[in-house]
Amino acid sequence: MNNDIKVTKVSAPADLEKVFAIRREVFVGEQNCPPELEWEHEEESTHFLATVNSEPAGAARWRKTENGYKLERFAVLQQYRCRGVAQAVVQTVLDDLPADAAYIYLNAQVQAVGLYSKFGFVAEGPEFEEAGIQHYKMVFKGSR
Repeated sequence: MNNDIKVTKVSAPADLEKVFAIRREVFVGEQNCPPELEWEHEEESTHFLATVNSEPAGAARWRKTENGYKLERFAVLQQYRCRGVAQAVVQTVLDDLPADAAYIYLNAQVQAVGLYSKFGFVAEGPEFEEAGIQHYKMVFKGSR
């Protein structure tokens, strides 16, 4: 099975629609997140689209907040999971952050903590609920 994984920064409307379609399927469809919580901060975010063999497979974004740089909305379509897509997306998003990004964080769903740990993120604070799903705040302590 050929896994030609590419992750690119996107801003064209057609590419953003692919990103939003992936997020809609994963977060709203699979995980029952309220749609109104899913669509916020789009304009100030930098978006990424992952493809496998040129087919849309995953998405993510980062944005600058008052606290630092927040990585969020990591989603991989079910048929592309366990194929290295998530790892490629995390690495690409980290590589894209400005060189002076001193504080990098994310809210990880509990089942994804292990993935982010491999990249140098460390869980801080108690488990909490966001959009009906348990999360941990994770802060980047690795090197880029």
